Amino acid sequence: MILKPARLILALVAVVAIPAFAQNVATVNGKAIPSSRVDQVVKQVVAQGKQADSPQLREAIKKDLIGREVLIQEADKQGYGTRPEVKSQIDNARQSIIINALLADYVKKNPVKDAEIKAEYDKFKAQAGDKEYHARHILVATEAEAKDIIAKLKGGAKFEELAKVSKDGSANNGGDLDWASPASYVKPFSDAMVALKPGQVTQTPVQSQFGFHVIKLEETRPTKLPALEEVKGQVAESLQQKKLAAYRDELMKKAKIQ
Repeated sequence: MILKPARLILALVAVVAIPAFAQNVATVNGKAIPSSRVDQVVKQVVAQGKQADSPQLREAIKKDLIGREVLIQEADKQGYGTRPEVKSQIDNARQSIIINALLADYVKKNPVKDAEIKAEYDKFKAQAGDKEYHARHILVATEAEAKDIIAKLKGGAKFEELAKVSKDGSANNGGDLDWASPASYVKPFSDAMVALKPGQVTQTPVQSQFGFHVIKLEETRPTKLPALEEVKGQVAESLQQKKLAAYRDELMKKAKIQ
């Protein structure tokens, strides 16, 4: 059979239209919802570990996208997109999306290397030292108060009872600071703490930027650090954040800010 020109054109249009139509999951008042949007949302949901890809998931997402399209068309009809507060939120969302894309691309181009992770871990180990200390303290505002507490301790008062006047949260548990490395504390405090033997109390007040401390060392133990493989992900995340912060600071230095 030989098709006439007009019929041939209609036949070709129909053939072309079939894949075009297949690319859309629905149309709402003439506005197409492409299947690529469903694919994108499915990918996000699966990546978050919430659900596996399935026909049921895709159908639910399709219905949600149709509902959203109906709502956005009505909102546009009523002019919500022109409201100043809405436009401001749209601008903020646009900024966030574009910035996230920029930073994600930067991370891909500047990945954290295993050597950097190892160096950071070794640095942490050095700072932690080979000993952990279990200490208590009483923090007060003046040197006179600290001296009075030391005198009461010499007179037989219990450290845990006197610690109730401490200016920090440890007052609720007898001044207990739990186990920590000396690097966890400000230098005047850590210097005084490591000079003590288990059971001893500082004989003079220890001054820091927080006030005056009376410190009691309960006990010590060898430092227990997790293996590199156990914390590798956390270290990598920390280094990545530092790289991103440095990248931002570098751009800010180059920018003309008035």
